[in-house]
Amino acid sequence: MLYAVILKYVRPIEEVRAHLDTHRDWLVEHTKKGRILVAGPLDDNSGGAIISHCKDRAELDEMLASDSFTVHRLVDHEIRGFTGAMRAEAFSSTWAPEAKPV
Repeated sequence: MLYAVILKYVRPIEEVRAHLDTHRDWLVEHTKKGRILVAGPLDDNSGGAIISHCKDRAELDEMLASDSFTVHRLVDHEIRGFTGAMRAEAFSSTWAPEAKPV
């Protein structure tokens, strides 16, 4: 299943910055495992966004629980699961097998 995850900072930015390196390491780890497809900061610098591919919500929750931003209670998460109905030809069918390529 695909998930859109919005991380919203709930602590001062100085506290967030103190954990950026470990958060980036976490992003790299889960990107290499195929669980994070794309991630980056929000344009207003209030948090970040992740598009994730996990077998189910339990796997996503376990992954998020290991993030230093979660461990140190620096963010709130808004999570929306979805099933792809269409995808760009370049978007892997591995992540959205039911989506029609266009």
